[in-house]
Amino acid sequence: MSEKIEQGLSTAEAAKLLKRFGANAVTEISESWLHALATKLWGPLPWMLEATILLELFLGHGPQAMIISVLLIFNAVLGMTQEARAKDAVAALRQTLAVTASVRRDGLWMRIDASGLVPGDQIKLALGAVVPADTKLTSGSVLIDQSMLTGESLPVERKPGELAYAGAMIRHGEATGIVMATGSHTYFGKTASLVQDAHGVSGEQRAVLSVVRDLALINGAVVLAMLAYAHAIGRTFDESVPLLLTALLASIPVALPSTFTLAAALSARRLVRGAVLPTRLAAINEAATMSLLCTDKTGTLTQNALSIHSILGFGGTAEDAVLAAAAAASSEGGDPVDQVLIDAARARGVAVPTAISFEPFDPARKYAQARLADGDLLRKGALGALVSVPLSAEQENAHKHLTEAGCRVLAVTRTSGTTTVLLGLLGLADPPREDAASLIATLHSLGVHVVMVTGDAPETAAVIAKSVGITGEVCESAMLEKLTAPGDYGVFAGVFPEQKFRLVKLFQRDGHVVGMCGDGTNDAPALRQAQMGIAVSTATDVAKAAAGLVLTSPGLAGILDAIREGRAAFQRIRTYTLSMVVRKIAFVFYLALGLVITGHAVLTPLLMVLLLIVNDFLTMAITTDRALPSSHPRHWRIGRIIGEGGIYGLATLGYATLMLQIGRGLWHLPLAQIRTLSFMTLMLAIQASIYVIREERWFWSSAPSIWLAGATVVMVSFSLLVAGCGILMAPLGWNILGAIIGGVLLFMLLLDLLKHIVAQVVLHI
Repeated sequence: MSEKIEQGLSTAEAAKLLKRFGANAVTEISESWLHALATKLWGPLPWMLEATILLELFLGHGPQAMIISVLLIFNAVLGMTQEARAKDAVAALRQTLAVTASVRRDGLWMRIDASGLVPGDQIKLALGAVVPADTKLTSGSVLIDQSMLTGESLPVERKPGELAYAGAMIRHGEATGIVMATGSHTYFGKTASLVQDAHGVSGEQRAVLSVVRDLALINGAVVLAMLAYAHAIGRTFDESVPLLLTALLASIPVALPSTFTLAAALSARRLVRGAVLPTRLAAINEAATMSLLCTDKTGTLTQNALSIHSILGFGGTAEDAVLAAAAAASSEGGDPVDQVLIDAARARGVAVPTAISFEPFDPARKYAQARLADGDLLRKGALGALVSVPLSAEQENAHKHLTEAGCRVLAVTRTSGTTTVLLGLLGLADPPREDAASLIATLHSLGVHVVMVTGDAPETAAVIAKSVGITGEVCESAMLEKLTAPGDYGVFAGVFPEQKFRLVKLFQRDGHVVGMCGDGTNDAPALRQAQMGIAVSTATDVAKAAAGLVLTSPGLAGILDAIREGRAAFQRIRTYTLSMVVRKIAFVFYLALGLVITGHAVLTPLLMVLLLIVNDFLTMAITTDRALPSSHPRHWRIGRIIGEGGIYGLATLGYATLMLQIGRGLWHLPLAQIRTLSFMTLMLAIQASIYVIREERWFWSSAPSIWLAGATVVMVSFSLLVAGCGILMAPLGWNILGAIIGGVLLFMLLLDLLKHIVAQVVLHI
């Protein structure tokens, strides 16, 4: 049996076990397309459309019911398609960033995708790795961090015969073990399944749905007043039902679901082409609102390329001798620091003494040591742990010089008998990325405050922070436990992963929308707590699953892209929301005024459906529009949006009512043509208002996207054709249609002027 364990499983045995137990991955629940479609058709907005379809069928209006049904199915299919594409993108990323494991197969050690592990596999657990499956240790010992799994704040030791659970991280040591359980069969398999993609409604959608709710209350009151007025002037039930149906259609935001999904999906696609993958579409909006970023240091602000900065020898000890002693007290393939020292010794051609025994770095004693054949001990580690006597002036100055340079300082000593000699100091440095300072400055210009959160020493963190432009005092780990107001600090050094969660909550309590960078399994609670969890490129799978954004390359450029795209997407959705407020107020109140002025419904249900189709194609095209990202974090101010949209809606209502009076009093149009006039006036007025509100400056300050301009050309041409030829409505003369176009151009200029007055006088933007 021991020989079997030594050799590991054969490839054939592993294949049989993989077939029996399945892949070493938590099974993701996938729904059928039929279930997905049913989900899209179940909700407040679909219910309103479905009720309208039933009412149309009850009244015998088959064509109108068919048109609304097509709109309903179109919204559902579009939403399903975009969500499927987003899931495919997430799956592709997980495939390229899959965790690998060191496993022994057919007597040879090899690296395979962790999903291919099976019970009975012999695997190696190394420093910094995530335990890929429930594993029973057979040799060696490790300190594992399972705070993400159990809540334990300190690492726990695991020895031969004990279990290391899947998802824990190796903090110290190295061991081998036998896989006992994989995938959903692991102890925490069911818990891990909870970290799958969320499907909740974003804050953005909640904000806009609250606008819809408020408008529905206002429109509902107007509709009831219309019905009461119709009854008062002697309109029969059969005459009132079309009026009710038209008003109901005017109140429904038909394109709302499609617009949200399309806007987020297009933004996500732009980010994926860069260096960012949103793991859920709502993350785009969260990036727009972020006001504070907690960034780590290694690999984000620095190059993550540890190298020897300086070697300082004492008492006549040469640099190569100091390096040789440090390399002798290092292990091949172990700690990253050890590998840097060994590689440097090889590059210099330094002869490294042969050690007869080696003890790796121990966090408790803070050094590693090797024993030579002559009995001497070579040690490398923290200066305070290796040297107990006072340092000389030369040694003090050397240590200060390396510390001020931002180096991680290693002392190297040689002990003969009871005498310990400080051979020298090694300064290891991970230099800042060339683009870090400019990216930090850009984030500051966008209104995002940046703080550094790192486990490194305060001296090293302070130097790097200063070099990249992060300002503020340094808060050490011990201070963080008692901290109540983090606002004065720019650097949080020596921070344990479990302390990040508390830090995020402190910043949130101060009113910040927090973005948190993380890479480890036990960073997941902080990534979940932050409004914008960001997994860096070297993060574990657990961290990536907990985050809203996954960076696929080092540095902050991806975060900057996400903020800009998020704010541009915010601007597009804000334009849509304002347009929706304008339409709902103008349409319903116009129906009410039209009833009072003419005594009849000035739009039929068919014309209202046609009006919705024409305008909804344009509003969905807003998701492709060119939008400048704001210079400050964005937040949804519902009262301001309703107030601003209400003013523009009343202006649109005034223009449409004026055209109605011109049609009756100047052109003497009969009711059928009045309805065509109403359709054309409202359609063109809404088209014009979108081009005004899409730009905070004068509407001609920026060109719309090709898709938005193209949608306008197509929809206006279509409307002119059907109105001029009398298709689905009474025909209007081309001279009247020309007058309507001229009137809407004048209205567009006046509405743009009103926008600036509102911005400067009323809303103080």
